[in-house]
Amino acid sequence: MSTQDTRPVAVVTGGTRGIGLGIVRDLAPTHHVVVGGRSEESVQRVVAGLPSAQGLVADLGDCAPGGSLDRALDGLVRALPRVDVLVHSAGILRHGSVAEAPVSDWAESLTVNVVAVAAVTRALLPALRAAHGIVITVNSGSGFTSGAASGAYSASKFALRALTDALREEERAHGVRVTSLHPGRVDTDMQHELVGHEGADYDAAAYLDVESVVAAARLAIDAGPGTSVDLVSVRPRGWRPTAG
Repeated sequence: MSTQDTRPVAVVTGGTRGIGLGIVRDLAPTHHVVVGGRSEESVQRVVAGLPSAQGLVADLGDCAPGGSLDRALDGLVRALPRVDVLVHSAGILRHGSVAEAPVSDWAESLTVNVVAVAAVTRALLPALRAAHGIVITVNSGSGFTSGAASGAYSASKFALRALTDALREEERAHGVRVTSLHPGRVDTDMQHELVGHEGADYDAAAYLDVESVVAAARLAIDAGPGTSVDLVSVRPRGWRPTAG
């Protein structure tokens, strides 16, 4: 069995469900995969089914010095001299209009969807630079347009796009590629939650499947060190701007 010593290394946050899990499974045959998640049980369930893997258990909402994420990253940085792929797939979706959503929803959205991304990236940059690796932030169509009752989520995704753009320019000289991946609505648990909140009927055929988003991520990963795929936008066939 191949080990971390012989495989390229991929770190995937939100790796226990949805798009993150799809990317983990896609990379597992060729990479040593670090599976990020909030629950020890869910992380270990995924890790146990992979040929070469380890877990990264942390609460991305706790970014304070000495907090959950800080402690988890400290151990990971010491264990990984190189990181070839870093995928930020973890995120939260909070509903509510600007008039009604509590300030805590805004703070949590920006912390998990933006600040934690910056914290994880910052910690792993030396290892990414050593490998001339790639960072992929899984954004959203909401990183381009904002609809009603999605202000906090869209604000976090606009900010994530800005962070990704800044990182790309900063890291060009260090050989680190940076991709902003913007899927439209995807058939995941989060989509079920959103449609339920909207009070609509769920039709999986109207959304992207996870495999299509994984293929878009692979496009950026497989482009090679001499090519930067700056932005990938993927939509369901027949997508309309009003549909998200």
